[in-house]
Amino acid sequence: MAKAKKAARAKKAGPAEMMLVGSKVRQLIKDAGCNTAADALDGLNNYVFWLVQQAAKRASENHRKTVRAHDFIIM
Repeated sequence: MAKAKKAARAKKAGPAEMMLVGSKVRQLIKDAGCNTAADALDGLNNYVFWLVQQAAKRASENHRKTVRAHDFIIM
């Protein structure tokens, strides 16, 4: 039962792998005059994962298999 709970929690948490180039993101943050917290990249990675899921959902709802740039626009 503990394994099932861990699997469910991992599914909700977001992607298992990093989808971003961490050094590039950290450099952008540094160029803005800020520091990067230890959990900042994980938070951004989860947000990007969610955006991709939403864009794929929108494409699918519009009977397309191709995700387009306008699928990422959140209103």
